[in-house]
Amino acid sequence: MSQGQNLLETINLPADLRKLKETDLPQVCNELRQFIIDVVSEKGGHFGGSLGVVELTVALHYIFNTPYDQLVWDTGHQAYGHKILTGRKDRFPTNRLYKGLSGFPNRKESEYDTFGVGHTSTSISAALGMAVASHYKGEDDRKHIAVIGDGAMTAGLAFEGLNNAGISKSNILVVLNDNCMSIDPNVGALRAYLTDMSASPAYNKVKDEVWKLLGKISKFGPNAQDIASKVENAIKTSLLHQSNLFESLKFRYFGPVDGHDVTHLARILKDLKDIPGPKILHCLTMKGKGYKFSEEGNQTFWHAPGTFDKITGKVTETKSDAPQPPKYQDVFGHTIVELAELNSRIMGITPAMPTGCSLNIMMKAMPDRAFDVGIAEQHAVTFSAGLATRGLIPFCNIYSSFMQRAYDQVIHDVAIQNLKVIFCLDRGGLAGADGATHHGNYDLAYFRCVPNMIVSAPMDEVELRNLMYTAQLDTITNPFSIRYPRGNGVIIDWKQPFKEIEIGKGRKIKDGQDVAILSIGHPGNLAVKACKTLTDEGINAAHYDMRFVKPIDTQMLHEVFTRFDKVITVEDGCIMGGFGSAVLEFMSDNNYNAKVIRLGIPDKVVEQGTQSELYKECGFSPEDIANAARSLAAPQQKKGSGKSLFIAL
Repeated sequence: MSQGQNLLETINLPADLRKLKETDLPQVCNELRQFIIDVVSEKGGHFGGSLGVVELTVALHYIFNTPYDQLVWDTGHQAYGHKILTGRKDRFPTNRLYKGLSGFPNRKESEYDTFGVGHTSTSISAALGMAVASHYKGEDDRKHIAVIGDGAMTAGLAFEGLNNAGISKSNILVVLNDNCMSIDPNVGALRAYLTDMSASPAYNKVKDEVWKLLGKISKFGPNAQDIASKVENAIKTSLLHQSNLFESLKFRYFGPVDGHDVTHLARILKDLKDIPGPKILHCLTMKGKGYKFSEEGNQTFWHAPGTFDKITGKVTETKSDAPQPPKYQDVFGHTIVELAELNSRIMGITPAMPTGCSLNIMMKAMPDRAFDVGIAEQHAVTFSAGLATRGLIPFCNIYSSFMQRAYDQVIHDVAIQNLKVIFCLDRGGLAGADGATHHGNYDLAYFRCVPNMIVSAPMDEVELRNLMYTAQLDTITNPFSIRYPRGNGVIIDWKQPFKEIEIGKGRKIKDGQDVAILSIGHPGNLAVKACKTLTDEGINAAHYDMRFVKPIDTQMLHEVFTRFDKVITVEDGCIMGGFGSAVLEFMSDNNYNAKVIRLGIPDKVVEQGTQSELYKECGFSPEDIANAARSLAAPQQKKGSGKSLFIAL
């Protein structure tokens, strides 16, 4: 390569990378890291995770024959460098934008994305499945690599995968990207174990000898397995004074190694790929590596900082002289502290999202009453159930899409036993740029069918506070779900005195006579805008905020169907089985006749975009609500036949 040439410009696919000399790899890493900084600083997105694995990404694609060799990413927000090296460099500025690249590995997007992932700890199980399939198909020369990190090893699924893979004899390499972080710092015994391991004198004493032996493997030809055996024995000798979790699971353990030395990584990976059976390579990395402000500052903040000035590190601020409504998550964070000051039995629980859900406010104010349990949603729910059996009141805050992982625990450990666990579901509905894996589309539907469960959604911040207040009262003994969206609310003066909300009772926002609009949760604000537009056009729409999907306000529904034969339901959730379905069930059960249009998320996978873009795509933007009302309010050509009619959009 000529001096001064930009090597990244010559790389469109990993095959181009593999044409370079090993001595070129540090330059590629520097250029790749700068490319990520340039784009993310202007467009936003996940930042620290991908910077931390630049060297690992380059080394993996340099040594392994991807996509034939199957590279499986975990915690997919660390895969930006992977996307850039695998044919998507020119499109990378569209990352996380509407109709652009997904912010996570996506099988529909590239053959190099072997497994779609937006959450954590799936890589080992997926890679093992691929390895078994390859063996079954006679493709034993294929390699299978799972890159797991950013706290993903704290989740139960990772251990289930390790447990199975260890006895499989499959050709699988697990790369542990150990940066001591998820979004917030990792917690738990495993974090302490890995820290002790990386600092162990026994490991460090033998490490140089181990890698010297590994470096000779490729030179020994038929004797390579003897060398590998010596390596294994050397490691086991070093473990006489310290047990190894991974060795006990029948993995050959190698490391810890510097995850930012790309040349050394490439040599290690070259030797490891010829050692058969399950292996684990422990790499020590720094989240946000190579960007001064991330390295020296708050790594949690630099996980996904939004847009910023790459020179000064100053985050771009939206200028507005007028006060802005708070984020729903911050209303939760401050409100739970207020409630906990009033009620000593309240506890807070989150699975590795204290900053994302704002439980960090309580963790700072009341560290003995707020718990980050790691990326372990199932454990979070059952742990909360255990607290409830002893008379405490757990507020278990989990993103709606992540709650899906703990659905069995909600049913078996909470609902069947009718334990008072209050589920605060952040990111309910369309979550925006994080896309399909993060949208909380299904909780209204999957919770309303669970016995004993109260299912609610506030229309604004004051309603969120009041639902939280109501849920912790002694008069409530059931499990209680409160779901709210990502982003800002609508009320500036939100910190108002608490008021109890009667369970199963909605409220009438606006009366009318032409059509009834029934909303649940934040989309009620979209309906308010639609009603204003309709009023200007001479269409008088009534608007009801139902508040509860279960128990649903039957008295209010009797009023609606007695007065109106034209009804619209609006929800930021799946139409199939959700709020609109509950309304139709009531109508059918009570022999009402009406034309009902259900607006919400259709039966399809919705990709990334801004929330307003996705509301429009899914058909429940303010204009879509107004259009539905116009279509119903227009003179009907035919009278109803006496049967229930509905249109499901």
